[in-house]
Amino acid sequence: MGFVVDRATMEMVCSAQFWRMALLWTLSLLFSYLGLLFPEPLSSLFPSLRPNPSYPRRGVSLNPSSELERPICVVTGATSGLGAAAARELAREGYHVVLAGRSCQLLSETMQKIKQQQSDACLDAFQVDLSSIHSVVKFESSLKQWLLDSNLHPSIQLLINNAGILAKSCRVTADGFDQMVQTNYIGAFVLTNILLPLLKNSPVPSRVVNVTSFTHRCVTFSASSVDVSKETLARKNLCFLPASKPYPFAWTYEYSKFCLLLLSYELHRQLYVLDPASSVSVIAADPGVVETSIMREVPPRLSRLAFMVLRLLNLLQSPDKGVSSVIDAALAPPDASGKYFFGGKGRTIRSSSLSYNSKLAEELWLASSLLFQETQHAVKDSETN
Repeated sequence: MGFVVDRATMEMVCSAQFWRMALLWTLSLLFSYLGLLFPEPLSSLFPSLRPNPSYPRRGVSLNPSSELERPICVVTGATSGLGAAAARELAREGYHVVLAGRSCQLLSETMQKIKQQQSDACLDAFQVDLSSIHSVVKFESSLKQWLLDSNLHPSIQLLINNAGILAKSCRVTADGFDQMVQTNYIGAFVLTNILLPLLKNSPVPSRVVNVTSFTHRCVTFSASSVDVSKETLARKNLCFLPASKPYPFAWTYEYSKFCLLLLSYELHRQLYVLDPASSVSVIAADPGVVETSIMREVPPRLSRLAFMVLRLLNLLQSPDKGVSSVIDAALAPPDASGKYFFGGKGRTIRSSSLSYNSKLAEELWLASSLLFQETQHAVKDSETN
């Protein structure tokens, strides 16, 4: 019997977006690993690869005089893959972990699995869909009520913005945004902003860890400048593409992760650099390539082939191993704020040169804030009517 290739696989292979993933994503990943393996000789040729410090993990320590008994961590996208692995590791470190995800059933199953491995793990779960601002706002209200009802300190100590998707087709959310951009970036922006009061209220230093991706480097490959205006961020030019024009899913994923990285650096500037009174640090973490369900919309034949090739090149990691950079970032000392963790063992590298553009980051912050405000008003108006 001959090898039969289905139509979806053929269409994918013939698309420019597939080859963008196969070539540019691979180059971006290798570029990041080169920064770990050969930082000294490459730093003279590529300033972005100059050596960066490594940070040892610090155990969970509390101020004995504070009201805080156990630090609270919120992990988004916690029902599988990296999110579930991060929840398990942070529970082991002594955090009271709040798992946040779209599926109540999967949240329950994940909690059961962690409890089977760690009977003393402190866990709670909340349903939240980051592609819905209404859902995110509802989650914040439920979280605050839970803290009050549980007689816990009205604060959180760690937020892991891990949730993300790779959508092959354009889907418009109820808020009118591209689903991938809203899930990967806008949702994280909204969640971080509405949880900032709880982070700032912590009696011990708190932290935001944004899980980004090496694919952000492809944004630099494709353009010398990036448009982060309100109109482009809302993806109005993508969500209503004619049927004859293919959805640029690879570029959209890169763009969303690039925006999340810009947000990390801008938050670091606002909360750690410009506000001496703030004890909130912000760190970006890049897990590399991890074998998760994020490729579920890619034809199975291609995803299996991709994973096989990456495994042969020793570039594919399990969630248990890939989560190391996320945990490194979560447990690093406060002076690691603003760094880009990659490769595990507490190591950091430089992200793309464009990602350090402070003017671009400020423009993105303003555009995101305006979109959030406009959407909030629209949600309130619809509820009133």
